[in-house]
Amino acid sequence: MTQWDRLRQLPPVYIQQLHELYDRDGLISFDLHSRITVLLENLDIQHSRFVQEESFLLQHNIRRYKQNFQRYLDEPCSLATAILWFLEKEKEILASADLAEQVQLLRVDQEAMETNSQQDLERKMAGLRNEVQCMEHTMVCLEEQQDEFDFKFQTHKLEAVVDEALKKEQVKVLQFLANRLNDCRKSILSDINKVLDWTDDLINLLVKKELVEWQRRQQKACIGAPDNVCLDQLEKWFTSVAECLFQVRGFLSKLEELSGKVSYENDPVKARRPALQKRADTLLKELLKSAFVVETQPSMPQGKGPLVLRTNVQFSVKTRLLVKFPELNHSMKVDVSMDRYRRFNVMGTTTKNLNMAESQNGGMVADFRHLTLKEQKSGGGSKGVSDISLSVTEELHLIYFNTVFELKGLAVGMQACSLPVVIISNSSQQQSAWASVLWFNMLSQDPKDVVFFASSPAAPWPQFGEMLSWQFLSATKLGLNPDQLEMIAHRLFGKQPNYDTYKVAWSKFSKENLPETFWVWFDGILFMVKTYLVDLWKEGLIMGFVSKGKEKSLLKKKKRGTFLLRFSESVIGGITFSWVETAITGEPDVKTVQPFTKEDLSQIPFHEIIRNFQLLEADNVPENPLLYLYPDTPKDRAFGKYYTEKTGDDSPYIKYIKTKLVFIITEVVYPHPFKCHEQLVVMTVCHWSCRNTLEAKSPMSSDMAQGEGLEPMNGLCGEAAGESWLSLLSNPAKNLINQIALPPSKRSSTISLLALW
Repeated sequence: MTQWDRLRQLPPVYIQQLHELYDRDGLISFDLHSRITVLLENLDIQHSRFVQEESFLLQHNIRRYKQNFQRYLDEPCSLATAILWFLEKEKEILASADLAEQVQLLRVDQEAMETNSQQDLERKMAGLRNEVQCMEHTMVCLEEQQDEFDFKFQTHKLEAVVDEALKKEQVKVLQFLANRLNDCRKSILSDINKVLDWTDDLINLLVKKELVEWQRRQQKACIGAPDNVCLDQLEKWFTSVAECLFQVRGFLSKLEELSGKVSYENDPVKARRPALQKRADTLLKELLKSAFVVETQPSMPQGKGPLVLRTNVQFSVKTRLLVKFPELNHSMKVDVSMDRYRRFNVMGTTTKNLNMAESQNGGMVADFRHLTLKEQKSGGGSKGVSDISLSVTEELHLIYFNTVFELKGLAVGMQACSLPVVIISNSSQQQSAWASVLWFNMLSQDPKDVVFFASSPAAPWPQFGEMLSWQFLSATKLGLNPDQLEMIAHRLFGKQPNYDTYKVAWSKFSKENLPETFWVWFDGILFMVKTYLVDLWKEGLIMGFVSKGKEKSLLKKKKRGTFLLRFSESVIGGITFSWVETAITGEPDVKTVQPFTKEDLSQIPFHEIIRNFQLLEADNVPENPLLYLYPDTPKDRAFGKYYTEKTGDDSPYIKYIKTKLVFIITEVVYPHPFKCHEQLVVMTVCHWSCRNTLEAKSPMSSDMAQGEGLEPMNGLCGEAAGESWLSLLSNPAKNLINQIALPPSKRSSTISLLALW
């Protein structure tokens, strides 16, 4: 099937994208003059045919197409480039449609699996409840049968029956009632055993599958995954099973009572009840001990995320009992403590009652909101369970919560445990501590492994990339796309055909005392986006993670003025933009400004920088070179809704800007048999920063020869910087600089003025 036929069969939403693609002024083409001539001739023939058929609309469209194509008679290469661009855009639309279809299939399959699993569990729950209700009715029948037997037996003993025939008949009836009673007791005991088998199966599902999966989802949710960690459904299931087990215990107690009133030789109740009682108690205790959990992990109000705690700073944590019995409201005390091997004490209100008032959904919770950690004095405790040397941000600590469940003669001690927390004493440690939390909860399957970092495993790229995407998803509601993740993989592993088998070592991700680890770079970008660029990011206006080589290859295929926004690979927390110009030779030339950082963005919104960015050409006419956001969206359409109403000198941001014009020497020819390209980097001297400049690029650099641009160099600030730079230039360059004082008409053509504003 041809590409066009596939496009015509797409759903309406993608057909609309196709219409929008071709509803534009620019047009398409081939690379040979003769082929354009043939194309125009064919359009003439088609036009004539529609004239004869009196098809007015088709006549009009064909005539318009011919007029558009005639513009390319003298520039066939431009037409070829345009046609290639449209074909690539068609492929992108097809790829988007295919990806959406695959994602939908995966989502449907996953939802179907989850639904089937839950439905199966619900069926088993319903079966258990129905079985217990039937047993309840059977117990009533048993009690009635026993009462009937007991009444007739006592009557028979009191009556002095002389008639032997009547006496035998009464004994026969009593024997029948006794046999029926014995059979009923056996049947109920068998039913109880069956219910316990059923319950055992459900507890295995709840404790070893559903709860474990919830705990894993909670681990991932702590580091940004969009996983559902609501406990309402688990509470419903746990409570239902617990209620059934308490009913079974009640049946067994009733059987003991009935057996005490009426017993006989080989009574099945006396023989089998103790074992069933022990089994029921064991199952109930197993369920209850697993039902006490930490619903909300320890976190500080102003922290980067949960599980990073700072000494002497308040944190909160919430526990929950998944077995909800209203009669226990406010009766169970929960105590907080640290593991005995560590050197911190928990301070504040460390005892609270489980209650339903502090829960939005009526669950049994103990919400600790004002806890702090205080480090013990020297000698107050051992540092750890081993002599393994770990950095402060690699040490993992557990917080325990203890309570006692007491109901209907059953007492069970219960303990819940937090996920491992990292304890810091200074805010400067928070970034590294959060890196440890990310790494542990991404990889560890054992939530109590406090020596995890003694031999931390490497992270497979698919899992690692997913975790990085979660950081953006949780902070901005938009994660990373495959292209952005590929750029990050390229940065970590170099260019590879496939990254699925590659792994990231913990030391490469984040290790204390290394100032510019991968995590420091990535987290700097995340902070900048979350703080200053969240709206632009959520709308997909920032390409962000794209290498310089990829950036150039993308822009060089685009028309003049096309630009994209990317994160700096060398400046921590920096964002820059590059655009394509047309060089004197007619070749596309990609220019880049030095990255903007939080110091810049805290005073001027990035969209205003893009809006007001200007080049001063040789004739001093200001021009904004940023025209189309990649791939082809007009700048004002992309960013317009974020603009302030006032522009130019009336802009509220103009007070921050003081422009100083600096000349650029684009090329200096020496009398030697080679060229030397020298550039004075253009500066913007701003109230808040003077670093936003064009990057200096040397055509002779090895990076550019490989398709990569240079990293941004530090801009020069002030007169002294200008003088020191000038002293480094050759005499021909200095001669050109001296032309600054000349009127524009007398300046060399190799000099142009450039300023950011």
